[in-house]
Amino acid sequence: MKIIRLLYCFLLPAALPVCAQHPFLCTDSYANKVCVVSADGKIEWEYACTHPQDCWRLPNGNYLFCHEHGALELTPGKKTVWEYQAGTNTQVHACQPLPNGRVLLVECGPCRLLEIDRDGKIAKEIKLTPPPATVNLHDQFRGVRKTKDGHYLVCRKGEHVVQELDGDGKSLREIKVPGDVHEAVLLPDGHLLVDCGDGHKVVELDADEKVVWELNENDLPGNPLRLMAGCQRLPNGNTVFCNYLGHGHLGQQAHVFEITRDKKIVWQFADHTHFKVINQIQLLDVPGDVTRGEILR
Repeated sequence: MKIIRLLYCFLLPAALPVCAQHPFLCTDSYANKVCVVSADGKIEWEYACTHPQDCWRLPNGNYLFCHEHGALELTPGKKTVWEYQAGTNTQVHACQPLPNGRVLLVECGPCRLLEIDRDGKIAKEIKLTPPPATVNLHDQFRGVRKTKDGHYLVCRKGEHVVQELDGDGKSLREIKVPGDVHEAVLLPDGHLLVDCGDGHKVVELDADEKVVWELNENDLPGNPLRLMAGCQRLPNGNTVFCNYLGHGHLGQQAHVFEITRDKKIVWQFADHTHFKVINQIQLLDVPGDVTRGEILR
């Protein structure tokens, strides 16, 4: 099996090897599972759940992730140590572990941000302005992050807007972006890295919302951007992107790639036997405490 896997990694029609060079945690919302993958591309841990989206490895070694109906923290032995169950007509597509032990969630349907305490109870609730009626429940919200200054970044997917709220939920700004935004990551220099979903585009905005870098649909020869979902900015300045292959592109190219600032692919990962899509990722050999915002994703 190992020989077959290695042949698969190097013989797919691509200019670069397509096995991961890093161990990583990821979600496959199409195949309904969360996985840990080794640097040589082997699945080392797997958990089935309905349409998982965001995922994190915590400092204690546990895995935190959200799924359509709530969120879970599991030990590597798959023991549940924390859980939140959402109500009916609700979808949860983003989560984030916070320094005080709470977990930040966004709920489609009720249209609210929640901070859930260690007992699984709502410790803080911020009501979000509901999207227009033309935006269906599934498309209301995607990524949400709480910044070090206590603000919230909310990806209003169906409206193509990144909204910034203060700690009390007051809207500070709404940034129109070119696509159904899936992720917005605040970088240490104050720039905002935005994955624009089916806009087939990524933009980096400065503090004045000016585009200072962008990745366009056909900037990577032979690897067109599909739905740009999760990402992670690395300490060396490169970025890992999840190129979601649903919506008609299953099996056609790599799921994940790392690129340099000048748009060169460093490595890419594809395994169409075990994965349909990869929509979020965390590289597990990058140091940092995810609860303190030290992993940029």
